[in-house]
Amino acid sequence: MSSLAAARADNFYYPPEWDPSQGSLNKFHGQHALRERARKLDQGILIIRFEMPFNIWCGGCNSMIAKGVRFNAEKKQVGNYYSTKIWSFTMKSACCRHEIVIQTDPKNCEYVIISGAQKKTEDFDVEDAETLEFPADEERGKLADPFYRLEHQEKDLKKKKEAEPVLVRLQRLSDSRHSDDYSLNKSLRAQLRSQKKRVAEEEAASRRRGLGMRLLPSTEQDAAAAAKVKFSSKFDKNRRDKRALINAETIFSGASGSSMPNKRRMELESKRRKISAAAASNLLSGGFKPSSWSQSTTSTSRRKGASMSVRR
Repeated sequence: MSSLAAARADNFYYPPEWDPSQGSLNKFHGQHALRERARKLDQGILIIRFEMPFNIWCGGCNSMIAKGVRFNAEKKQVGNYYSTKIWSFTMKSACCRHEIVIQTDPKNCEYVIISGAQKKTEDFDVEDAETLEFPADEERGKLADPFYRLEHQEKDLKKKKEAEPVLVRLQRLSDSRHSDDYSLNKSLRAQLRSQKKRVAEEEAASRRRGLGMRLLPSTEQDAAAAAKVKFSSKFDKNRRDKRALINAETIFSGASGSSMPNKRRMELESKRRKISAAAASNLLSGGFKPSSWSQSTTSTSRRKGASMSVRR
């Protein structure tokens, strides 16, 4: 079905009732090859798609129609310039349906608005636009005079000397970029290898820290922000105190089957609780030795061993 539709669209479909003696398909269907575009062909008018050559102001609603906007225009010949035909394009404005007529001007190689619109004039400064200023038509005619050309040749040479350093620098820069392809490729590959190596080192450092993502390289702002962070010393102090109490505690206090009296156990517990934070810190640093505590612990261990031997 799709091939049949394509054949009809390309005008290659021949119905069963067609006979070669009846001529072409267009003659068989009683229509022109250009279809609706040729409905006014008897008046010398052909419907085409016309593209606006410049910005214009609509004469009906004073709206701007930009360059490049397309219209369905009626094209017809209105005259000749020597052997070149002059074409007229008549179209309707999309904003207010106002009629606009534009003609070709073969003499000046441009389009001319006949009616219905006005060309938008756009002036600009040559220096601001950084473009070259071409001489006027009158000066172009004077350049044929050798004396006039010699007089203005000095000004042209002066402009050339002023612009030459910039042009030479640009030319040198262009030559250095494209002169040695091997060096350019070598530097580019070296840069790519260093970048890959840096990325691999950052990923390895992140894995060592237990992170599943690559961290960005540290900056001076990160170092300054980290220096401003202050952690509380209470955590370290509590950790040292707990470690000191663990080191001072006897290993037989939680043994199963212990025959230590409850009274003695309570005394040891009270002594353990009386160790201050300063004594715990000194104990870790080696400056405090609780001899009484160690003696009581040793005697307690001996009594515990004696009682266990008696039971046996």
